[in-house]
Amino acid sequence: MAAFDPWDPTFVADPYPAYAELRAKGRVRYFEPTNQWLVPHHADVSALLRERRLGRTYLHRFDHEDFGRTPPPPEHEPFHTLNDHGMLDLEPPDHTRIRRLVSKAFTPRTVEQLKPYVSELAGDLVERLVEKGGGDLLTDVAEPLPVAVIAQMLGIPEADRAPLRPWSADICGMYELNPSEETARRAVQASVEFSDYLRELIAERREQPGDDLISGLIAAHDEGDRLTEQEMISTAVLLLNAGHEATVNATVNGWYALFRNPAQLAALRADHSLIPSAIEELMRYDTPLQLFERWVLDDIEIDGTTIPRGAEIAMLFGSANHDPEVFRDPERLDLTRTENPHISFSAGIHYCIGAPLARIELAASMTALLEKAPALSLAQEPVRKPNFVIRGLQGLDVTV
Repeated sequence: MAAFDPWDPTFVADPYPAYAELRAKGRVRYFEPTNQWLVPHHADVSALLRERRLGRTYLHRFDHEDFGRTPPPPEHEPFHTLNDHGMLDLEPPDHTRIRRLVSKAFTPRTVEQLKPYVSELAGDLVERLVEKGGGDLLTDVAEPLPVAVIAQMLGIPEADRAPLRPWSADICGMYELNPSEETARRAVQASVEFSDYLRELIAERREQPGDDLISGLIAAHDEGDRLTEQEMISTAVLLLNAGHEATVNATVNGWYALFRNPAQLAALRADHSLIPSAIEELMRYDTPLQLFERWVLDDIEIDGTTIPRGAEIAMLFGSANHDPEVFRDPERLDLTRTENPHISFSAGIHYCIGAPLARIELAASMTALLEKAPALSLAQEPVRKPNFVIRGLQGLDVTV
């Protein structure tokens, strides 16, 4: 019997059988090791993402003691200051105010204008991969494409971009379940270094504004939209982290799934018009973000079980995306799947603001690889990252 165990490498390699067991056992289940309530069904996850009695934070209504929670250790403060001022971990009205400002940079028109730049960059990266006969799809294509795009949008100079991915990886380590002290130490250090860098960049943009998002946030603040410097820093870090982490993992998870399903890959190679539906199906089939947490601000009931205020709910996106109540034959990769209401981009007020950009990036890299590397194949079996929440590979070695 498959067991839900986020620290077991066998489970991390393939959590989907354990999700099926969880769904069979009911709609909600308490998981003592993380003191969370697991929610595995699509209908419940979808509803709870829109539930106003839940929140990504509780500090807009309670302090730690009133909510029955222990405050984070003082030495973790730089990470929490950075994390807690980003809109993903805020609730209205602060969330609404910041999202309204940031959304101006992610309008359909703005994102559409990025298409030529993204396509050209993806083509250049794939051409380099082809010239050397193959390489690591992760470091050669999957990472540099979205990092460059979001850094360009933020106005981070090319010469300054090398530490962005390591900083992001260290910060994202804190989103795993029960992170170790070493993980916390690295996240704190990255938070300090990233924040210091952005503080200097914001000061430069105040003096010399550019046509970039950071300059836009400064201008919005000066025009009367309240946005503290910490909120600017946290917003920039969130956009960088969220703006590439899921895209990187969706790319390598997706191609690894295609290599394991050669008939589907052959169909895609024969018909590039499948690319849009292929992207949606690959994000459903092996979900980059497996779990999303929210706090219970007021008691709620799920299937006769009362979840009390102060509890934490863990919504299992990976399980919801394999729920047979919603997806016909969910364990089968089907690039022609038309009814595909996956929740890989979340839902409700925390729906991914960058989802249109992510789709453009995924389509650009997939198109370039299909056109310029039509014989792309797996060079060796990849090693999966030990992380559970953010699901990805340590690398994906390919030949062309």
